[in-house]
Amino acid sequence: MITALLVANRGEIACRIFRTCRELGISTVAVYSDADAGALHVREADTAVRLPGAAPADTYLRGDLVVAAALAAGADAVHPGYGFLSENAGFARAVQDAGLVWVGPPVKAIELMASKTRAKELMAAAGVPLLAPVDPDAATVADLPLLLKAAAGGGGRGMRIVRELSSLPSELTAASAEAAGAFGDGEVFAEPYVERGRHVEVQVMADGQGTVWALGTRDCSLQRRHQKVVEEAPAPGLDDALRGRLRDAAVAAAQAVGYRGAGTVEFLLSSEGRPYFLEMNTRLQVEHPVTEAVFGLDLVALQLRIAEGGPLPAAAPPEPSGHAVEARLYAEDPARDWQPQTGALLTLDVPDEPGIRLDTGYTGGDTVGVHYDPMLAKVVAHAPTRAEAVRLLARALERARIHGPVTNRELLVRSLRHPDFTRGRLDTGFYDRHLAALTATDGPAADSARRLAATAAALASAAGARAEGAGSGTARFGAWRNLASAPQTRRYRAEPDGTEYEIAYRTGRDGTPTPESGERVVAARPGKVTLETGGVTRHFTVTPHGDHTYVDTTSGAYTFTALPRFTDPAERTEPGSLLAPMPGTVVRLADGLAPGAAVRAGQPLIWLEAMKMEHRILAPASGTLTALHAAPGLQVEVGALLAVVQDAPAPEDASD
Repeated sequence: MITALLVANRGEIACRIFRTCRELGISTVAVYSDADAGALHVREADTAVRLPGAAPADTYLRGDLVVAAALAAGADAVHPGYGFLSENAGFARAVQDAGLVWVGPPVKAIELMASKTRAKELMAAAGVPLLAPVDPDAATVADLPLLLKAAAGGGGRGMRIVRELSSLPSELTAASAEAAGAFGDGEVFAEPYVERGRHVEVQVMADGQGTVWALGTRDCSLQRRHQKVVEEAPAPGLDDALRGRLRDAAVAAAQAVGYRGAGTVEFLLSSEGRPYFLEMNTRLQVEHPVTEAVFGLDLVALQLRIAEGGPLPAAAPPEPSGHAVEARLYAEDPARDWQPQTGALLTLDVPDEPGIRLDTGYTGGDTVGVHYDPMLAKVVAHAPTRAEAVRLLARALERARIHGPVTNRELLVRSLRHPDFTRGRLDTGFYDRHLAALTATDGPAADSARRLAATAAALASAAGARAEGAGSGTARFGAWRNLASAPQTRRYRAEPDGTEYEIAYRTGRDGTPTPESGERVVAARPGKVTLETGGVTRHFTVTPHGDHTYVDTTSGAYTFTALPRFTDPAERTEPGSLLAPMPGTVVRLADGLAPGAAVRAGQPLIWLEAMKMEHRILAPASGTLTALHAAPGLQVEVGALLAVVQDAPAPEDASD
């Protein structure tokens, strides 16, 4: 029996595994990097062991340090979670060689499936339909588009779509570097890229007595940068014959490698409905909660039971019930090339209601750093039907209070309500087609809603100032009336789109702040404002944090930066400046980049690594590079000046 479990991971998945351990009476051990010293998974564990350093390669990818930590803390078992070392056969072997229980599949199964190239060869021999691999060195225009993939891992890292043959060498280099940084293995391979395909997978669970469960299907087609954003179970729109074919192929794949434990067999469905084997993930998936919700199971508890040598509870899995949808909440800005965001997470409050589940590695007051994946939480909804689950999830996200870094929350809400999604018209090109519309912040209705939220912020601020002077925090008001006092103004900039609003209001002799724009103030106090406009009453929760003010409503959330009455000219940035959009490390520069070089608008000049992903810094205009402050290996803070491009016509031979 397992008595003490070390989770060789961090964040949300470590917290989720600890939750099951507590229910089973198993003590828990966390490992943590210096950057994670105060993280939630460290606070929740019974014991924690430091891994010196911050970068994954120095900490969570050091299997020797993790095994030593388990032994030092008195753990008798290790669970790898997902990512990092979860599909590393050498690590699994080291755990077992140290006399510890490995909560995962047999080493041989990991070896056979860990390399996507070897796994495809094995599946081909078993008759599973595959996409034919392409030799990058022999690729022609006829092979395009190609998908480059990391052989040793997933999660979208080390993946690139290549649509032009001339870009293949540079994309191979970038994919290999990203794969090496994420998984410690830079091997990549190429295969045809299927346009508008669906990503459908089958959860399997196998014990050591020969029983293999196929726990339905999941659709994971809504992806950004080849990383899943919204997942659901069961996959909608599949007929019984196709579901049976996928189930049988998944069971055959597990049996072919003598699988034991939790795993996922992933398929790509073409637009014609033809399935192709993608890979087998020999670990627990990020999206496992939707399967747990539909089948009423705890997959981590089953993993632990199987690792102890026990059988699955029955020859067949329980019957599924209802539908579940999961959304991954990221600290990122979808409108700006999905740039990761960092900083203090001041508030994270998701409604705790029937049918809603929250898996997270953060609480309000934590800090989102630069070293790891920017996922804040997974929000899951389970309901009798797909339509009900989607509606429930969208509403829970809409009502959540999230203060701090920019997140993808609004994108998730709009995605869940998009007609293509609600009707089950899913494919991996969803965001390629709809991102601009889903992130749009313009239009009269949107502007009116933001201005009303800014008005609430101004009135709450005025009420707060009045309360400080009078010692009273609450006032209720009737209809507004013209006052003889001069109007006062407050200026706000909406984040992250940058629209500025100037709110004018008058303060009566009784201290009542009344907006010049005509809304009726029903109630106003420092944290709560109620306004009536056009016969509709709306409530606003206003939370100031330093220069930022967060305004939450029942139908949306807004972030404002309080501005001085007049702009300081000294704060203006030199035209053509390339600023670091996030903290990170410069990993490379464009070939020949130096002061005096001619560049073209949109040309990639600098590659910045942050949160385990590479981000390109593009030339803002055609012209001449007049200053270069970036160099490979340089660590920069957000807003750091990297280079300056002087706007001027570029020569015809400027390179891409």
